[in-house]
Amino acid sequence: MTAPPTGLRERKKAKTRAAIRENAMRLFEEQGFAATTVEQIAEAAEVSPSTFFRYFPAKEDVILVDDVDAVLVEGIRTQPPEVPPVEAIRAAMRAVVSEMSPETWEFERRRQLLVLGVPELRARMLQQMTGSIDLIAGVIAERAGLPAGDFSARVAAGAAIGAMLSVLPADGMVPAEGVTLGDYQRIEQALTLLQQGLPLGPR
Repeated sequence: MTAPPTGLRERKKAKTRAAIRENAMRLFEEQGFAATTVEQIAEAAEVSPSTFFRYFPAKEDVILVDDVDAVLVEGIRTQPPEVPPVEAIRAAMRAVVSEMSPETWEFERRRQLLVLGVPELRARMLQQMTGSIDLIAGVIAERAGLPAGDFSARVAAGAAIGAMLSVLPADGMVPAEGVTLGDYQRIEQALTLLQQGLPLGPR
């Protein structure tokens, strides 16, 4: 989803980060999130615990760090200035999804299953939405020529994030298949409703 690192040092760092995430994911799936330690992840990835913490501040961050955020923000930034904020978010989301490789889809499916299935991860994910609002509000304000921290840009970003959250299962049940293309299509539908002024009724 982003350009691959070109320098030797950058490639090594990317390889180490990927190894940590993949081994952590495997261990979480095999023995559970709570039962898996940083030491076990580091050993499986053939790095030291101190190296683990250079890439991820905490065990939770291996799963909660979302590589899509930066790509989404850049996609919003590159939309023409006359495009309204919610439509810019929709277009950027559509572009991000269309560029996902099968490998990225599979990793995201597994990641979302863990996030939704582990209560502490789900709670942390919801807390992190404040950071997502900050990111999107910043780029909305930038596109509109408004100062950073503009209230109207933050409200627009918060409304968009709220629309996206509406796609989560209302009963807390985790879908067996994890995240699918249909989930992203429902996010786009939610943003469309927001742009239309939130008309009620079946769609």
